[in-house]
Amino acid sequence: MTTFDFGNGPVSAHQHPNGGGWVADTATVSESAYVGPNARVSDYARVSDYARVTGYAMVTRYAVVTGNARVSDNAVVSGYVRVSDNAMVTGDAWVSGDAKVSGRAVVTGNVRVSGDAWVSGDAKVSGDAWVSGYAVVSGDAVVSGNAMVTGDAVVTGNE
Repeated sequence: MTTFDFGNGPVSAHQHPNGGGWVADTATVSESAYVGPNARVSDYARVSDYARVTGYAMVTRYAVVTGNARVSDNAVVSGYVRVSDNAMVTGDAWVSGDAKVSGRAVVTGNVRVSGDAWVSGDAKVSGDAWVSGYAVVSGDAVVSGNAMVTGDAVVTGNE
């Protein structure tokens, strides 16, 4: 049995044939997906279709990355998160809870997206911004800098 330490002690794991990154045996990664050599997929996370996990990115707990979505750099996707379609989570971004990132949305920088928040469409969240609670950022909206979008807030651009 091969093991790897994802940060909480060694667990049964294997290297993904498409990219060589470590995948816990409890996680599911499709053959068509790519997990780069320094990327990690652990717990019960799922990466499917043509999704890519690269750099030092981590997909953990029950998170799902699907479609042509990308998780890269030092990004962490954890919890019951869903990253789908052509969405990108990059930089030092942290997406957690039940959050969703979909469409062609980009979450990048030192961003935090948490709770039941949803970032969709062509929206971009960057810098040190926080999106949390039941907040929705959609269309071609841009949230950047030290902005905080929380509670039941809705930020939309042209759709």
